[in-house]
Amino acid sequence: MKKYLFNLKYVVVGALVSLTACVSDDLANVGDLEDITGPTPFYNSTDVTSSEFNCNKEELWANYEINFQAGSNLAVNGTNYEWVVTPADGVTLINKDLPILEKSIEAELAEIVAIEKEIAKLEFKVPCESNAEKKAVLESQITDFESQLETANNNLSDEIKQNVADLESQIENLEAATLQDRELIFGFPGPGDYTVGLTVTDNLGKSNYTEKIITVNQAVPTIPIPEIGEPGFEDNSLFDGSGDGRDSWRSPSSSSWGSVFQINTDSNGRGEGNDLPEGIQAAKFPSDGTRTGYQEIEVTPGATYVLSYFSAFEEDTFGDVTVAIINTNASNLEEAKLESNIIASRTDTNDGRVANVFKKHAITFEAGENESVIILLTNTGVESRLDAFDIVVKQ
Repeated sequence: MKKYLFNLKYVVVGALVSLTACVSDDLANVGDLEDITGPTPFYNSTDVTSSEFNCNKEELWANYEINFQAGSNLAVNGTNYEWVVTPADGVTLINKDLPILEKSIEAELAEIVAIEKEIAKLEFKVPCESNAEKKAVLESQITDFESQLETANNNLSDEIKQNVADLESQIENLEAATLQDRELIFGFPGPGDYTVGLTVTDNLGKSNYTEKIITVNQAVPTIPIPEIGEPGFEDNSLFDGSGDGRDSWRSPSSSSWGSVFQINTDSNGRGEGNDLPEGIQAAKFPSDGTRTGYQEIEVTPGATYVLSYFSAFEEDTFGDVTVAIINTNASNLEEAKLESNIIASRTDTNDGRVANVFKKHAITFEAGENESVIILLTNTGVESRLDAFDIVVKQ
């Protein structure tokens, strides 16, 4: 039996040797097949449009810019790129490294840039501020920041000055962007639809083309964040450094809306042992439900907002606290309870809560056609506290 197995092994080995001998790179029509596949082009785009509007939402300027980056399925082969844009009139080409160098300069001048941004924010508000006292405060703040800006410029070190000069020199010497760059920024003359095509050619001369319709949207003003007066109920937190923490929350009529809430102060002050989410004061609502908070804020029609805040309760009996967004058609507390006047509302109870431990909540609401809304704070049944209101635009 072993003899037959031994002979069979050599028969198999002999057959493999014979088959291998038949394969040769020298034989005609044998070997690597010709590569007949071309590159598969694609590209990614990122909108980097920038614009500026005044407080009346009038456009001051807009740069409609989109960053394009080409690619293909080729990992090793040399490739060439060729962009085409239709319509091409007014389209400019920007070197992809320009915004990087500009950001690097901003990083070197971080303190100066921060002050300049604060000045710009204040200058944005001044033209549309109708309250003379607020306008005077804004102008005074601008003067203070301008003094800080002058000091910051004077204190620039020689090293930072040299770094900025080097970066500015790099910007001056940047090569002009071309339609053959793998990555570049197109500056479009305005909103509209543009066809952007890309041809990729490999080192064997094979090429393929792809295109997309790119929609450049009209620049729109940034939706301003509404201003909530005394959001943390702290003393001296009004625009002019005054206020008892609740002046912004007093209703036009206490007989129609109820008396303003009380203020609760943490005896531990700031730091360790202070249980408040912000500062040392919170709004306090007695258990009889006779106290309210009322504040009208400006909103942008059509925008969506998220209002956040913290609540805490005593635990001696059941009770709740309600934060509601009411339209300005309501002229008293009873009308504020009508469904037609309630834009959004949230009620939290002390069920399952730990006494005096604050918990964060949020309400999302749409401004609709309203240019202003009322934030209304009420409670029932148990002593309640609210603190640290904040509002953002929902993106």
